[in-house]
Amino acid sequence: MSSATKRLAAIGARRAAGGKGGITSICSAHPLVIDAALRHGALHGADVLIEATCNQVNHEGGYTGMAPAAFRGLVETYAGRAGLPLDRLILGGDHLGPNPWKHDSAAGAMRKAAAMIDAYAAAGFTKLHLDTSMACADDPVPLPDETIAARAAELAKVAEAAVARAGGEKPVYIIGTEVPVPGGALEPLEHTHVTEPADALRTVEVHRKAFSRLGLDGAFDRVVGVVVQPGVEFGN
Repeated sequence: MSSATKRLAAIGARRAAGGKGGITSICSAHPLVIDAALRHGALHGADVLIEATCNQVNHEGGYTGMAPAAFRGLVETYAGRAGLPLDRLILGGDHLGPNPWKHDSAAGAMRKAAAMIDAYAAAGFTKLHLDTSMACADDPVPLPDETIAARAAELAKVAEAAVARAGGEKPVYIIGTEVPVPGGALEPLEHTHVTEPADALRTVEVHRKAFSRLGLDGAFDRVVGVVVQPGVEFGN
């Protein structure tokens, strides 16, 4: 891992030891936002985590028209202008899964999701959020936890193979998805269901088993976070 990715992976252990602090995820493709974040990081000598969602950037271009490699090039160009050393930059993919193609069959949507995460991993994105929670056209609603975890493990296997092929550093992963779809909720939210600790622990265990079935125990050791619903929400 790069020094920045190692520091990201160490946040959990530091908090478990009683420390405080985390890292802000800048999930935007707007040049002004990216530039401001990078200049702030350079000014304070801090790591900067820039992320793109599956809708913004994917192997088909997304709504930005950029594949992951092009987005990386854009961010690194801005980092150079801002004076941020590249070892302070972490690139992430958010909600990586079948969401952009959920109106297709599950098999078709997952093929496209696999191509997308292959592109992210091969382009050197080192923080990958595996989000396979959305039901596709021929899926039951809601999806069983075991199905979600099995699909997440499938995508992790693709990412691991892409990194091995490209020769980059191994990524860290985020699992879980108790938040709205990328971009925010599509309807007014009157109430939120705060994640129970037991549910978060079940998410971890179900994913652990799914990864293990595919021989991905080493990849699961690089899971550094679980998405939960803390009771704070936003709309579209």
